[in-house]
Amino acid sequence: MDDLRRKSIVFIVLIGMVSLFADMTYEGARSISGQYLEILGASAAIVGFIGGLGELMGYAIRFFSGRLVDRTHKYWLLTIFGYFINLLSVPLIALLPLWQWAIFPMITERIGKGIRVPPKDAMLSFATKSVGRGWGFGIHEFLDQLGAVSGPIFVAIVLFFLGENNFRYAFFFLFIPALCAIGILFLSWFLYPVPSKLEVNLIEIDSKGLPKLFWIYCFCVLGFAVGFLDFVLIAFHLERAKIISQPIIPLLYAFTMGVDGVSALVFGKLFDKNGFIALLFAIVISVFANPLIFLSRSVYPIVAGMICWGIGLGALESIVRAAVANIVPASKRGSAFGIFNALLGIFWFVGSFVCGILYGISPVYLVAFSVTAQIFSVASFIYFRRSFRAV
Repeated sequence: MDDLRRKSIVFIVLIGMVSLFADMTYEGARSISGQYLEILGASAAIVGFIGGLGELMGYAIRFFSGRLVDRTHKYWLLTIFGYFINLLSVPLIALLPLWQWAIFPMITERIGKGIRVPPKDAMLSFATKSVGRGWGFGIHEFLDQLGAVSGPIFVAIVLFFLGENNFRYAFFFLFIPALCAIGILFLSWFLYPVPSKLEVNLIEIDSKGLPKLFWIYCFCVLGFAVGFLDFVLIAFHLERAKIISQPIIPLLYAFTMGVDGVSALVFGKLFDKNGFIALLFAIVISVFANPLIFLSRSVYPIVAGMICWGIGLGALESIVRAAVANIVPASKRGSAFGIFNALLGIFWFVGSFVCGILYGISPVYLVAFSVTAQIFSVASFIYFRRSFRAV
């Protein structure tokens, strides 16, 4: 067991390092994509549409890649294929000087991520069995968020030395972390060609569909997703309200990504020790995010709201996924992660869109809608915990 635990931890860290360098690549690119398209002459409507379309397609394709990996069991093949599309699309942007062409690799980057998420999460679910699923997914999310913070900083350094408008060079230099991610990915494949062997007491359940508990769980999380806002709308509000100066907003985002990473580790441990009550607690904390951010007129409550938002995001990206592995048998996890992520992305997109409309009327309506959705999620989770205990 000790040897299996050691191997599992090494695998989780290796995949976490892949995510670190991958996040450096595409989060670095996303931090300047809007500005780059504006310089190339794209309108705000085009930028908003392309951003939303890329996210929607990236989440929707997870449904198909999840089902495909369950049928073929080609976990590594689909993961590597997705990473290649995801990462190599970024430096390709540097070669396209027209926005009409540059938008294509921006969209394919999101599609590539969508392809590789379900098989990667399924492989992580095998490795996290012996170390604790909350802790394992928490370690992965922590390393992932280090990359999310490092990527924009890397791009800022490139622009500082090469000039503020040299965005094409910045996209090109992101080829460096992309190569690092691909190199570690192949090393992981070489060391762990059959990651399913990392799961102890692997029991295959002969079932034609996903468990009923999985669908109840999805129903619970979707309320959380509907009320949980994307940072784009938060940044839009902070810019309009003029409470926090413009240069500080990206730093606040970086700080929140740090909160995300740390909370993933903390709540991961709590999830392994206390089960779904830890996830419920994280959602309750995130309920306070939008009222503090959108109804406050001073800096400190907004910072407190961003901390609550970061805790919610840390839970969403770690223990929310870890819980899926505790509900679904190994033979169905690719499909489960694919369906779960697709639904999560679609409802998150719809919720943010509705909140954007409500914000145009009044921030009070946005807060009322989002808080209602998340309170509904809390009540649903209480029912889910009772159903889970009854199994």
